[in-house]
Amino acid sequence: MRVIRHERLRKRITGTSEQPRLSVYRSAKHLSAQIIDDVKGHTIAAVSTQEKGLEAGDNVAGAKKLGAALAARAKEQGVTKVVFDRGGYMYHGAIAGLADGAREGGLEF
Repeated sequence: MRVIRHERLRKRITGTSEQPRLSVYRSAKHLSAQIIDDVKGHTIAAVSTQEKGLEAGDNVAGAKKLGAALAARAKEQGVTKVVFDRGGYMYHGAIAGLADGAREGGLEF
């Protein structure tokens, strides 16, 4: 069902060079996010809880930390505005925490 919801969302959400897509993936243990330019098919920045220093896990506090790290990496690449793609997940808990962390880090969406 999540995949069906994600396909439905992706019909409307597309990342461009000016406003790339912030895509989120959540597994049972980890959380990852990447900023994608769909026109070029290029990943601009990516973070994951599997990286050293970001191993907080799939919880709200860890997700906020992950969102702030992603925002910092995006700013290094000159990205400030994004389109949020929640990946078919409900917007609460870790997904909302990641979005809040990215906003606090300076991304606009």
